[in-house]
Amino acid sequence: MGTADMTFTAVPLTLYPDMFPGPLGHSMAGRALESGTWHCAPVQIRDFATDKHRTVDDTPAGGGAGMVLKADVLAAAIDHAAAVHPGLPILAMTPRGAPVTQARVRRLATGPGAIILCGRFEGFDERIFAARPIEEVSMGDIILSGGEMAALLLLDACIRLLPGVMGASASGDDESFEQGLLEYPHYTRPVSWEGHDIPDVLRSGDHKKIATWRRERAACDTKARRPDLWAAYVAARDGR
Repeated sequence: MGTADMTFTAVPLTLYPDMFPGPLGHSMAGRALESGTWHCAPVQIRDFATDKHRTVDDTPAGGGAGMVLKADVLAAAIDHAAAVHPGLPILAMTPRGAPVTQARVRRLATGPGAIILCGRFEGFDERIFAARPIEEVSMGDIILSGGEMAALLLLDACIRLLPGVMGASASGDDESFEQGLLEYPHYTRPVSWEGHDIPDVLRSGDHKKIATWRRERAACDTKARRPDLWAAYVAARDGR
């Protein structure tokens, strides 16, 4: 069942639920939220602490700096969210996770939503990943102060793909990563600006030539800027 048949539900598990929907309450995502295309239901992890101080973290075993989110508290929060929202995949935002791809985003966007675990401090007690079916994902080789910003980034990538959010159904088809390449460059008026002109082919009216130019620029730019993507594209194209 795809998003056309249900509301995409985002369930961030976080120590800062007020961060959601945050920027996703504006523009296209905000309009989609108001119209019921998607739903945001953040869960406060601290609500599942059992001691009088509502403790969610502890010092790392073996010593070291920082604090670690406790497995028992995380498990209780996850179990609650999974019971209230059955069938949602569970993701954890962590730099130790697999980098998110546009293909993974598309699969998420065609599903019912996601429970997204947002870390803080030094991260999660590793045992939570053995005890619960959690997919560890990363939004890039960077370190953030918490998983909330990464979760917002992931959700934005998904929400814009929900039916009706972007408008025209083909709006995202030529974007970077959708065809395995970076997107071709764009131009708009004025035709000449600070000595730089729009390429003649884009003003020719010849749609076949324009399409060819765009494919060639996408390939050229990908090869120059992202040799890793280019190598993967060539391997896929050649069936290797």
